[in-house]
Amino acid sequence: MEERTRAYLRGRFGDHYRRSEITPPPEAHEREWGYVPWTGGPGETYIRHKSLLDLGELSDFLARERPRHVYFSAGRYDDPSASTMGEKTWRSSDLIFDLDGDHLPRADPDDDYGEMLEKCKDALLRLLDFLEDDFAFEDLTVVFSGGRGYHVHVRDESIQHLERDARREIVDYVRGIGLDPDSLIRTEMRGNVTARILPTAGGWGRRVHRRLLAFVDEIDAIEETAAIDRLQELDGIGEGRATTIYGAIQHNREAIERGNMEAGGVGIRTLVDSLITDTVEAENAPIDEPVTTDTNRLIRLPGSIHGGSGLAVQRIARDAIDDFDPLVDAVPETFVGHEITVEVTDPGPVELRGDRFNPEAGEVTVPEYLGVFLMARGRAEKGQE
Repeated sequence: MEERTRAYLRGRFGDHYRRSEITPPPEAHEREWGYVPWTGGPGETYIRHKSLLDLGELSDFLARERPRHVYFSAGRYDDPSASTMGEKTWRSSDLIFDLDGDHLPRADPDDDYGEMLEKCKDALLRLLDFLEDDFAFEDLTVVFSGGRGYHVHVRDESIQHLERDARREIVDYVRGIGLDPDSLIRTEMRGNVTARILPTAGGWGRRVHRRLLAFVDEIDAIEETAAIDRLQELDGIGEGRATTIYGAIQHNREAIERGNMEAGGVGIRTLVDSLITDTVEAENAPIDEPVTTDTNRLIRLPGSIHGGSGLAVQRIARDAIDDFDPLVDAVPETFVGHEITVEVTDPGPVELRGDRFNPEAGEVTVPEYLGVFLMARGRAEKGQE
């Protein structure tokens, strides 16, 4: 990035911060702060181990320093500005989840930026299903990261003092790591008879059972020969078990709907075994695992601007997630209503604020928000006005 480009972006970021009211996180003075300034040369200079006492009033610091990126810690400390983690003396930490669109399983390199973010929102909704329904967390803050995806900050008191191993268990749960039939199916006494039951009210049991019923619907909709052939496509199911399962679907479906794994004998339990892998693959939350287990993690400040995109790091109300479009809603108003000249070095389509652009290589005049996006992403340099 050329010096002229850095100077322009730094100046406009400063204009944004002077016009914006940035709300700090709870207990902001107990957290470590870090930032990346607009420095020249290869790589980025990462300044950390700061407290708000070091930086000064947050709004004044942002307007004065005009940083490229701004972070605060999930952890709270006795001395957040100490130069080593041991000297800081850890008190507690939020539980942070990070979803990056380009790190999703089977991420398609041919997806454009908007398509990647839309798929990441689907993963976010799956994550929230775990956090709200399975864990019953209540103090959640959902944030568009300004870059490749979304963050979720959990601040319930119940998680504040969890150490890494306990946080690792939460990671394993939402990723479905180690999930097997023995961990799902429960044994209950029905009179004098032991019955194996797949819980259907919540958790992974509900997810597997939902997939089981969808598969049962598929089998029920086709004729018997085709159904038995379809069942035999699954591991561990031969013709005999396929026939037994088909009979249970036809004559004892209510038991299957109740989660009774005795209906259809071993065949139904084998069917559930085969569906667990598919369920985990389709319904797990593909979070960045080290972020969640790290009690000292620094995370982006909501309200700041992401220096790699020019988009806002934006809190999203829970009931607004479905309609949230980061390429519209996270474009800072500071950059709207003006045009600038940029030298495009990496041409190609861009979609922002509901419009689709296709800037060609060379000097072009574009809406400022588009120019900032291109410059921040390394696709353009500032042109001469």
